[in-house]
Amino acid sequence: MTLMILGVCALVSLIVGIAMEGWPKGAHDGLGIVASILLVVFVTATSDYRQSLQFKDLDKEKKKITIQVTRNACRQKMSIYDLLPGDIVHLNIGDQVPADGLFVSGFSVLIDGSSLTGESEPVMVNADNPFMLSGTKLQDGSCKMMVTSVGMRTQWGKLMATLSEGGDDETPLQVKLNGVATIIGKVGLFFAVVTFAVMVQGLFMSKLQEGTIWSWSGDEALKLLEFFAVAVTIVVVAVPEGLPLAVTLSLAFAMKKMMNDKALVRHLAA
Repeated sequence: MTLMILGVCALVSLIVGIAMEGWPKGAHDGLGIVASILLVVFVTATSDYRQSLQFKDLDKEKKKITIQVTRNACRQKMSIYDLLPGDIVHLNIGDQVPADGLFVSGFSVLIDGSSLTGESEPVMVNADNPFMLSGTKLQDGSCKMMVTSVGMRTQWGKLMATLSEGGDDETPLQVKLNGVATIIGKVGLFFAVVTFAVMVQGLFMSKLQEGTIWSWSGDEALKLLEFFAVAVTIVVVAVPEGLPLAVTLSLAFAMKKMMNDKALVRHLAA
């Protein structure tokens, strides 16, 4: 929102500045605002791009996770991302269930479903309760499971899709900064409107006293443009254009420090 306000202010500042002072002197303020906006966008885009490359490497590592699977009567090791419905998966203590499926055979199977259901108590899985869900963990025993659903068709995949539909929630820092920027912007806009109204009223009163209210010269039109430039200047000064840049640079620096500690952050806002 702040960048949008700054973009409008930059456009108005360029038009008014060039009209009043000519090129290039009148464009200094507007170009300064444009440079600030471009710097914020560049830093954010660069950080996001670097993180996307890092997470691509992580995705490759994740796909190296293998599990024992029986397919076409042949037992083999394969990536958990290559599973298909109908495969028989062999699970042991500590393994994470890679897909939704049905219990085929095994003994003393206890499933920890806290990551999916929130239940802290393990659930016994057997022929009477054969359902096994992706994302849960084998706490005890070993078993064979027939895969019925994979990927986004699993209960875990549906849950993740539901969470992602809600969009990215703003962090407390973002909420506070947006609140401060909004309040400052509204106060600045209020004073800009009041200032412009008072200056225009003064011009009208002087013309009314002179009896020339219906006759306007080029100098008086230029005065109105100057009054408008003053109002725009108040709005530009009031909007904290350095705030998004400072926050973005701070978050990017913190992200780099965390990367040195092998902690990757997908989004700056996180």
